[in-house]
Amino acid sequence: MKDELTLGKLSQTYRVLFTGFMLVIGLGLCMAGAQIMLTHGMADGKVGLSMNDIVYSYYGNRSGSKMESSLTGKMKDKAPEEVKFIMIQWVRDEAPAAEWEKVGPLFEKHCANCHDSESGLPEVAKLEVAKSLAEVDHGASIASLTRVSHIHLFGISFIFLFVGWIFGMAEFNQTWKLILISTPFAFLVLDVASWWLTKFWPGCAWITMIGGLGYSLAAVVMFATSFAQMWLPRWTKK
Repeated sequence: MKDELTLGKLSQTYRVLFTGFMLVIGLGLCMAGAQIMLTHGMADGKVGLSMNDIVYSYYGNRSGSKMESSLTGKMKDKAPEEVKFIMIQWVRDEAPAAEWEKVGPLFEKHCANCHDSESGLPEVAKLEVAKSLAEVDHGASIASLTRVSHIHLFGISFIFLFVGWIFGMAEFNQTWKLILISTPFAFLVLDVASWWLTKFWPGCAWITMIGGLGYSLAAVVMFATSFAQMWLPRWTKK
């Protein structure tokens, strides 16, 4: 261990660099968690991430449409109650085109600011899009799962490549170090795989909970250890 470059032996320049990187990444992970709570976590209309939220997000709520699920769940605060009532009634009436002149402006006013061509979200102010969302809710589409999966795999992998590289210089039990460095990658694959499994088998939703929890716990240990060994005298004074 004496001949190895450890975090406590780094120059102040690199300690500041690594600390800044990990602080920003940590903040980003917290924002990602908040985003999950505000989107998937509201799929069943209740605060907090639950098994139903995960099932509704990926498998869908087969008892209703995706439009109604959104209006009563994660989007319920985006329009007044009387407006949502009209929208939901239109959906339950099988989205008749004859009533679009009445309902269309409501979608334009309350939804189009976010659901536009540049957002990647369905353009619900268009009749054909709104009608497709008024059908039975089958959850995330194969196309959207493919898009989100590759972004998630590429992005999170690069984050943990650099976090693991920094943590690799920590003075830590070698066996546990290897386990902690590999854990985020294993649980990342498990997390993404669980989305696809839940899409077809809703009973697999619990795997998604475990996947996210696994790499979050590993990240906390690696972050805390790295910060401590870069700045606490116990390691920097050796």
